[in-house]
Amino acid sequence: MRLFFIVLVTFLGNKESRVTCTVYNAVPEQTNSDPEHTASMFKLDLSNPYKHRIIAVSRDLLEDFPIHSRVRIEGTDYDGEYVVEDKMNKRYTNRIDILINKGMPIGKWEDVIIRKII
Repeated sequence: MRLFFIVLVTFLGNKESRVTCTVYNAVPEQTNSDPEHTASMFKLDLSNPYKHRIIAVSRDLLEDFPIHSRVRIEGTDYDGEYVVEDKMNKRYTNRIDILINKGMPIGKWEDVIIRKII
């Protein structure tokens, strides 16, 4: 039974990609005219949006990492578990954006691993 479960997880999930990662703030200049809500209509606490552990993904990644997916990110200063609750502008591909608070260090990282958590 255990072997069956391991095989099932291998085939059904455990998606992984290498992407470019940047960060963004919940402000109109970096989102849209309603920075209090993500693309999934998740309502943010604008005094501490980072506490939600939310990322946006480029639209080409939505098939493997759809809205509400739990993911693990490795290779940034903000490694850890997040939830996909936002999507990026269509001009971006193979990219993720971590929602951070204003004043937190910004960054851009290449070859970041994003892995879907089942």
